[in-house]
Amino acid sequence: MNTKMKSLLALLLALLVMAPALAEPVAEADAAPAEPYVELSTPYPAMTVNAGDEMTLDLAIDNYSGQSQDFVLGILEMPEGWTGDFSASGQRVSTVHARDGEVVESVAFELTVPLEAEAGDYAIILEAAGEGYSDELTIDITVSAEELGNSSFEVEYPEQEGDAQTDFTFSATLINNTLTSQSYALSASAPAGWTVNFTPSGETTRVAALELDARTTQGVSINVVPPENVAAGTYEIPCTATTVSERLSFTLSVTINGTYDLMLSTPSGLLSFDAYSNKESAVQLTLTNFGNTDLVNVNLTSSAPSGWTVRFATETIEVIEAGATVETTAYITPGENAMSGDYLTTITAADSNTSDSAEFRVTVKTETTWGVVGIAAIVVLALVLFAVMRKFGRR
Repeated sequence: MNTKMKSLLALLLALLVMAPALAEPVAEADAAPAEPYVELSTPYPAMTVNAGDEMTLDLAIDNYSGQSQDFVLGILEMPEGWTGDFSASGQRVSTVHARDGEVVESVAFELTVPLEAEAGDYAIILEAAGEGYSDELTIDITVSAEELGNSSFEVEYPEQEGDAQTDFTFSATLINNTLTSQSYALSASAPAGWTVNFTPSGETTRVAALELDARTTQGVSINVVPPENVAAGTYEIPCTATTVSERLSFTLSVTINGTYDLMLSTPSGLLSFDAYSNKESAVQLTLTNFGNTDLVNVNLTSSAPSGWTVRFATETIEVIEAGATVETTAYITPGENAMSGDYLTTITAADSNTSDSAEFRVTVKTETTWGVVGIAAIVVLALVLFAVMRKFGRR
């Protein structure tokens, strides 16, 4: 082997010996730790909202600063008139503690966009500041150009019907769709004698005005009471909610079918009489229609003591015209074993719309053949005594 070849082999052996040493610094460089950092983030850093919206933005704080520490939360920039707070577990917070290598995701930012916010693009900058490490988060907000609708005062079912004794209740909804709080004066133009009251839904206090915040809704219950003896017909009642700039209204329609008022009595008004056991007594009855609508198929019924019977000359009266009086007769028979004393018997007259009852006091008296025999015996005995006294008195 010549000298040149020996030199080449020696060089190769030297390189093999030095290879591990040359590779070692490269491995150390690959294993070098990353730069320490802290990050404040949110899953949705850009969004579109409407004026008046309230929202909660979830935040995350990544602490890889190399040490556990407290981070002070702050708002570096926010549009004028907007409000926001940091919260965690339902409470406001200003500082968050994070251990080294920890990601804290329990913090949120509660943001309120004012109703007066104009359409456009806005930016909010938040900060989490620790010892030597901090981070800023920019949230881009776009307020949409939403048009406000008109305020309204509407009723669900504006038409109802019933008789003159009916209290009518309507359900209405008042909506303030403006950007400011409004006071609404409530009124109704009802016919003379009618009563109309307004009550907030879910409450019992009657009101003449309602205060509504901007873009809010209030249910209203409207109670309508017709006057006594109101004539049958259809009545319209305009209802209005008025502010300094708006007049909202609708019209209620109430149909009165008629007034129903029936009275059961006797021609004299007396509700008592005498009777005898197992003997029928006739009682005159009067049925008066004080309403303004004819009464049809008025039925007579009774409730009497056990063993008694009650029948009527006319059990069903076909028609009693408005303002008219009809007479009929009830026949009441006390029971065969009825003892002397006072008893109550109730008679009722009713049709499909109204009814009335009268309670009669029946005094039962005793009437037997033994009473007649007793009186006759007393008379005979008196005559016998008179004859004996006359005979012996002459001696």
